[in-house]
Amino acid sequence: MVNSDNSLILKQVQEFQSTIYLNIKMSSTLQGGRLGIVVGGGPAPGINGVISSVTIEAITNYGMEVIGFQNGFRHLVEGSTQHCRKLTIEEVAASYLRGGSILGTARTNPAKKEEDMAKVLKVFAELKLDALVTIGGDDTAFSGSQVAKRVGPGSNRAPGEKIMRVCHVPKTIDNDLPLPEGTPTFGFETTRHYGTITTRALHADAKTTGRWYIVVSMGRAAGHLALGIGKSSAATLTIIPEEFRSKTVTLEGITDLIIGSILKRKLQKKDYGVAVLAEGLIEAIGEKGLLSALGEKELAHYGRIERDDHGHLRLGELEFGRIIKDYLKKRLKELGIKVDFIDKDLGYELRSADPIPFDAEYTRDLGYGAVKFLHSDAATQYGAVISFVDGRLLPLPFEEMIDPRTSRMKPRKVNVDGEGFLCAKRYMIRLEPQDLTTPSILNSLAGLTNLTPEAFKERFEPIANL
Repeated sequence: MVNSDNSLILKQVQEFQSTIYLNIKMSSTLQGGRLGIVVGGGPAPGINGVISSVTIEAITNYGMEVIGFQNGFRHLVEGSTQHCRKLTIEEVAASYLRGGSILGTARTNPAKKEEDMAKVLKVFAELKLDALVTIGGDDTAFSGSQVAKRVGPGSNRAPGEKIMRVCHVPKTIDNDLPLPEGTPTFGFETTRHYGTITTRALHADAKTTGRWYIVVSMGRAAGHLALGIGKSSAATLTIIPEEFRSKTVTLEGITDLIIGSILKRKLQKKDYGVAVLAEGLIEAIGEKGLLSALGEKELAHYGRIERDDHGHLRLGELEFGRIIKDYLKKRLKELGIKVDFIDKDLGYELRSADPIPFDAEYTRDLGYGAVKFLHSDAATQYGAVISFVDGRLLPLPFEEMIDPRTSRMKPRKVNVDGEGFLCAKRYMIRLEPQDLTTPSILNSLAGLTNLTPEAFKERFEPIANL
């Protein structure tokens, strides 16, 4: 497993620079060869930028033929060669600034069944691929690593079977992959940008109409996107899973955090606000927590509990924003308070947006770096996740990045002890310990409800001390 410790990262950079980057030996075996591209997982701004850069670099500087596979591994696991095409510079050059993916994408897991992986490898062999670039999140990285494990460097290949060089370009709008400190995943900056613009507009609408917005941001395993949007848009409150640390995350706790913010705003004579929630909170609550709070019959009103091929809860199948909105109304009614809410999910309209300049530039670097790595001697030794540190290519071996026990990378969480989160929290409106220990404030807050000061303190003390 990769360690996020900065000293280890620096050591990796130094070793790479001394052994590969400063005196890189380019292999001639791929010159004029054939390279495949597979996109997996959900969309993210900049996918076309990587496809474009990989294609242009491979064709222009190495005389390679580039084959794009449509819809990830979906057709590959069927053993089909009918859903791929030769990519040209003319085709990809016109798309690199556009959102979406000219190759589509899919969440099909080729490593779920050995027979599926065998069909994938058979297609690669029939097409005589010399190298493969996968583009996606941790699930697609694992799929790429399994290809490398079977036909890559050090694999138990069949006699006479050539080595296939494999690398992975990390993509997720969640920014939760364990890349070196300060290195984002492509797509995150664009998604935060457009998410911020949308949330600012919602804030203006909230102020105009005197209501609260509950904004749910994508972010399954970490709260980077929700925090980035909330902080950049000056949202009233942002809630992410990491801030609960080892404490149990409950529907009651989340709604009480929002209620505390609503009450403090009322003391400021403001009856509006915007709360940004990371969608990973629903997974942190878990199925048991949701069923405990709502019951199976009521939960069914908000969608179905389903899991994808990789075992993830399909968060999009449950209307988390509506769950929070309705539960807020219920708990506020118990306190004798009425507030108008609108719930809004942010994600699907953002992840296929045209990339902003940061991601347009960054994905060019990543595609170029992927091809450069594949043509280096290092690619004959290991498959890797492509990364950059201080502007220099740093391929991170699959073995260091992926935990064999989980088949995934260790999520990069928001550092809730860092200055970035502490600064964000200082500018939020939420209950704090001193609100409950200062009699005048406590009495004023309790006076907005049907609770006594003592009962108010007992109820809200847990969330005030987060």
